[in-house]
Amino acid sequence: MDLRYRKTIIAGNWKMNLNAEEAKRFITELKPLAARAKWCDIVLCVPFLQIPAAVKAAKGTKIAIGAQNCHYEPSGAYTGEISCGMLAEAGVKYVIVGHSERRRDWGDTDKLVNQKVLAALQAGLRPIVCVGETLEMRDNGVTLDVVRMQVKTALRGVMLEQLRRVTLAYEPIWAIGTGYTATPQQANEVGACIREVLRQNYGARAARGVSILYGGSMNTGNAYQLLAQPDVDGGLIGGASLRTESFGKIIEAAEQHE
Repeated sequence: MDLRYRKTIIAGNWKMNLNAEEAKRFITELKPLAARAKWCDIVLCVPFLQIPAAVKAAKGTKIAIGAQNCHYEPSGAYTGEISCGMLAEAGVKYVIVGHSERRRDWGDTDKLVNQKVLAALQAGLRPIVCVGETLEMRDNGVTLDVVRMQVKTALRGVMLEQLRRVTLAYEPIWAIGTGYTATPQQANEVGACIREVLRQNYGARAARGVSILYGGSMNTGNAYQLLAQPDVDGGLIGGASLRTESFGKIIEAAEQHE
């Protein structure tokens, strides 16, 4: 992390977990820790139906509420979908775009991810754009090539003045929900690769202002070492974000890096 240039962001991705009452209780328990946080921006990306309860519970705190997906059109005949404008109206600040589960299970292509990024920015949201490789890609030595292409495609059409509202998240697909984690060195290598793509496309000043998160089974045991890397600026947390105690310890680990 480099606090001179960019924010530290600890974002929880609850996936399809926790009901409205549980969401309110979680946020209530998190409030004291959030109030003490000096360096971290804290984000909770909750299921669509829990957004109103979460926004209400987080009002007046440092906790921002995010969504886990969006549609790229502002309205239309898209049964079951939610537009970025609807999310913004509900009080959402962030939205995850291109999570590996969306890519794998729902066919979100690089082109679709780009459309969602542009729609999120247009609506005033802050997209958390996920990129990452499969185990086969890593074994074949093409991780950096894959990530470069994903970043370039995802940000196609994003203007320089918009980039400051974009967060990138490196999530190796082989580490999502598996208990396996990239080493701190692997995470930083990809983070540095992402920042180099940003530097090439937007310039050094803009690139160093973008937060790059690690999202692959970050937990209380490995958070401190991962967050110590210069190009890891926070975490996109899955399972460990479902319990206040573990999520709070990851925030504390981030706060130790001044």
